Amino acid sequence: MHYLLFYDAAPEYLEKRPDYRAEHLKHAWAAHERGELVLAGALVDPVDGALLVFEGSSPEVARKFAREDPYVINGLVAEWRVREWATVAGRYATNPIRPDEL
Repeated sequence: MHYLLFYDAAPEYLEKRPDYRAEHLKHAWAAHERGELVLAGALVDPVDGALLVFEGSSPEVARKFAREDPYVINGLVAEWRVREWATVAGRYATNPIRPDEL
């Protein structure tokens, strides 16, 4: 199953980001190498948050990531939330459904 981790940036996010970016990226790449993090990046225009896509058997994989993320720990993220995402189309869909299967 896929899980979306939404980050809402704190007001001082852009000013503080350079201090924690290397740690945050190390954390993200480690999660990717473990097969947990599929894709991640900041939202732009405006830079007010980020979206991270996880794959796992429960939402705990995304929650654990957030709790241990240097951005969250150091106050760059005002709020975060995890949502289950039922992916049905595309190469990485966890439950692909083709129209001819309906």
